[in-house]
Amino acid sequence: MADLEGNVGMEWGDAPGWTALLVSVGALVVSLRAQRDGKRAADVAEATFARQVAAEEEAARPRVDLRLEHEAKDAYRLRNDGAAPARSIVFKDQELPYVFGLKRGEEVSLEQGEAVSFLMAGSIPPQLFAQWDGQEEWVPLRIPPKR
Repeated sequence: MADLEGNVGMEWGDAPGWTALLVSVGALVVSLRAQRDGKRAADVAEATFARQVAAEEEAARPRVDLRLEHEAKDAYRLRNDGAAPARSIVFKDQELPYVFGLKRGEEVSLEQGEAVSFLMAGSIPPQLFAQWDGQEEWVPLRIPPKR
């Protein structure tokens, strides 16, 4: 449409044109938000997947599983039932009975399924605490009752 001066353009009364402009601006805003939200969702999914993979790897990692067994009288056995070797096993000195075959800093290492016998007598606690290479915390080992 031409105005009095001969200019061609959109008039304020051209409702379909203005509606199309508003719809396209709205669509652009929605598109930009969706793109941002999609990127955020992808980042969250990627982080969740990475945590899941790390947890699965940790769960599948071979572990040490030390057990104490009573053999006879004051004879006991320390066994590694785990899938990983236990290197440089030490026991917490404060918890040890008076007679203990692996005493005072004496280290022992056990492969998977391997065991070592030792003597333990005196006031025997309900559990001992052990550490080994790669295990920073003290791990409680239940002492079985004598048979």
